[in-house]
Amino acid sequence: MVYYNIELLKEFAMIGSVLKAIEIMQQFSPDQPLISLADLSTRLNYPKTTIHTILKTLEFKGFIDRGENGMYSLGTAIIPMTQAVRVNVQLRDRAAPLLRELGEFCGESIYLTVQNGPFCLYIYAIESPDRLMARTAVGDTMPMHCTSVGKAILAFLTEEKVQEILDQSGLPVYNEHTITEMEALRKELHTTRKRGFAIDNSEHEEGVFCLGAPIFNEQGEPFASCSISGTDSEIISRKLDVFSAGIRYTAQEISRRMGFVPKADTLLWREMTNPLREGGRKSREGG
Repeated sequence: MVYYNIELLKEFAMIGSVLKAIEIMQQFSPDQPLISLADLSTRLNYPKTTIHTILKTLEFKGFIDRGENGMYSLGTAIIPMTQAVRVNVQLRDRAAPLLRELGEFCGESIYLTVQNGPFCLYIYAIESPDRLMARTAVGDTMPMHCTSVGKAILAFLTEEKVQEILDQSGLPVYNEHTITEMEALRKELHTTRKRGFAIDNSEHEEGVFCLGAPIFNEQGEPFASCSISGTDSEIISRKLDVFSAGIRYTAQEISRRMGFVPKADTLLWREMTNPLREGGRKSREGG
């Protein structure tokens, strides 16, 4: 008698359906924006019933449109996804030189993230040689309530948006330093907003200390953030003044390159000279 792992079979079936859905969407192009069910079945060598079932699911989610003539095309749900990819690439390319300069200045790991629902998605990283990691953080997502990159964004969102994010993510505990009460988080975000940068005092990862600052788009919305991260606790003590000036300046310059033009009386901007070129190694070492 042969025994089957039902859950494993379900997983394989799900993966197969996802791959088929991707193959279907890849058939559309500027040269052929409209394709019939029969044509898709012929091209992919799948039964019409299989193709039709997947098309109905994609149509329900807005990724496929079905015209009155029975022809299929890509749906509008794909537009914000492609726009998000373009913005992330644009952000990374414009931020990279500034982040490299910051990394050389402070000698710690440097990260660039964008808000991705209730999380921060890491899209660029400069890993410090002192922080031995088997892989880069790029592609990882992290919670917002206990990371400097997350709190930097949360601090400049509206109360409604903050609540919406936390309703989805909650305030999970990672260690004894994690903020797990809403009132305590509100106070932390208020302090972050006043000083212009966030602190992660080992709240997510034990023994890791971070400073993060928000990045604004041309609409004045905090959509991304950057951070200095390392295992040296002096990042948030003896070196705090120097490193916080560096991260705030870097975030401001990235915002500027992303089209953000602040109002004269805004609290979101504190005009600064470049601290990364003034203090050199002496500033980096906290001297």
